[in-house]
Formats: sequence, structure tokens, C-alpha cells
Amino acid sequence: MTATERPSFATVRVGDELPAARYPLDRAALVRYAGASGDFNPIHWNERLAREVGLPDVIAHGMLTMATAARLVGDWTGDGGAVVEYGVRFTNPVVVPDPGGTVIDVAGRVAALDERTRTARIDLTVTCAGRKVLGKAVATVRLP
Repeated sequence: MTATERPSFATVRVGDELPAARYPLDRAALVRYAGASGDFNPIHWNERLAREVGLPDVIAHGMLTMATAARLVGDWTGDGGAVVEYGVRFTNPVVVPDPGGTVIDVAGRVAALDERTRTARIDLTVTCAGRKVLGKAVATVRLP
């Protein structure tokens, strides 16, 4: 399968690697996400308050981090609707310094195939600044 071909159940094999991706994240993205989600917790925009509660700086919303990681799977399938199940464990916060922001690195691997449901389990590795930020990040996708 080439990088431009979309995966199908017939072409995917256990062990296949998804093309890794890097997703930049800056404070403006946090503001947009806060507006869309209604989550205006100051740890996501106010450095002073974030530090007062023991954080190193402003952090990204957990659900934004989770959604950013899921982009890899949606981009790979060409259809975000192909994701039928997705779960993660939050292991470390994504610190978003200003200026400059940060980058979330996402890699994925086909871990299992289910012929009966024509689904693939994708295990994701999600890091930021060399630290794992999501654990047990697993997506199940239905493939044509």
C-alpha cells in the first residue's frame, strides 16, 4: 500500500505502521478549543493560575490532545467516521509554552484485525517533548 492509497481490510496487515505525524499546538489553538468546547478552565490559558496549581505552564485540554492524536487514524483511513471506538489514558499534560507552542507526535501500528467485523485495532503512541502524553491509546476502525 502506498502513502496515497487508502487502507482496506484486504490490504492491511498486523504490524503495518501508519505514517507518523507531527501536530503543532499553540495558545491560539487552546483558545479556539475552549470556545468550541466551553471549557474555559484557566489552566488552559492563564500561566499564573496554572503554576499556582502546580503545573509547569499552561496545558492543553485533555480532550484536545485526545482528538489531535485521533487525527492520525482519520487521515490514514480518509474517513474520520471509520473510527468506531477510541479510548486513551491521560498520562502527562501537554505543556504549551508561549511563544512558540509545542508539537504532539503521533505514531500508529495495526495491532489486530477482526475478519468478522472488518475492523482493525490501531495502537497509538502519543508524545510531546519526548514524554508519553497518552497511554493505552487505541482506536478501532472499520475498513472497506
